[in-house]
Amino acid sequence: MVHIGTVVMGATDVSRAAAFWKAALTYTEREPATDDWVVLVPVEGPGVGVALGRSTSPVQEVPRVHLDLYSDEQEAEVERLMGLGAERVAWELYPPDPDFVVLADPEGNRFCVIDTTHAG
Repeated sequence: MVHIGTVVMGATDVSRAAAFWKAALTYTEREPATDDWVVLVPVEGPGVGVALGRSTSPVQEVPRVHLDLYSDEQEAEVERLMGLGAERVAWELYPPDPDFVVLADPEGNRFCVIDTTHAG
């Protein structure tokens, strides 16, 4: 049996990306970061890690893989993440009554904030 241990994302500035995701998720570095690589893990308890590796690839407008962050206070969470440096993405693929908001981290990596209270 296998399980997901780490999701890996590219970043042109690993340090900047790590600062955002550490604050966004309350994560910490598993080992000291380098300029090219860091693995972030939850400060407390188990959870999927987020690794950031140096990349010069352009960000995909419609990524094949992205993170979904779940919250029962979506609006407040979106505002908090934007205060940390995330930006809203003009997403043309929203359904009529979406339960998610598309954001991008400071590196441009797309992710969603899902409203767990949405009754749609």
